[in-house]
Amino acid sequence: MFHVVVRNAAPVCRLLVPRSGVLIESVRGRKSRSDPKAKSKAGRIKVPPPVDPVEMLVLKERFTQYDLIMKALRSEFKEEMLLRRYEQEVGSLAEERAKQEAEEHRELMAWNDAENLRLRKLREERIQKEEEQEELRKTEAAIYREKRTEAFLKEKEQEILQLQEEAKNFITLENVDQCIEDALDNPKNYNFAIDKEGRIVKTSVLE
Repeated sequence: MFHVVVRNAAPVCRLLVPRSGVLIESVRGRKSRSDPKAKSKAGRIKVPPPVDPVEMLVLKERFTQYDLIMKALRSEFKEEMLLRRYEQEVGSLAEERAKQEAEEHRELMAWNDAENLRLRKLREERIQKEEEQEELRKTEAAIYREKRTEAFLKEKEQEILQLQEEAKNFITLENVDQCIEDALDNPKNYNFAIDKEGRIVKTSVLE
């Protein structure tokens, strides 16, 4: 009888299992999904480690700064790479385009200067016209005030002359006796009635 020395049981099992079957090898230290929880960990509750809020804020701020710096560096490197590739591909066309842009810029600046000069002249003319109109308005206002003052003075002079004429018939200490005698000699009756047109229709008799 032959004695077979077997060092590992796995190759023997692999030989004995038919070809159509599925061979599952057991791995030590790892459980399958259907295995129950270990008895030593039955009542265990996983608690996350404590987090310091100050440290969390510092780490969040630093991560934000790091993210911004990395984005800026990536954009800078990408732009530099695209510019270098563009210069390699275009070459002399880029120089020609730069010359054209510089020439176009000079032409636009010249047009801008000419337009600014034209607008400045128009603005100066408008301001001059406004100043002339304002001066004319002030002159007309002064003339109007002067005429109004003259008319007011003439009106007051006429009132003064009229008062002087009326003052001649005023009763004074010198002619008070003469006025009394004239009033007695020529009595006047103011007790009368008038119609709608203002005509005297009835007069009472003086007693």
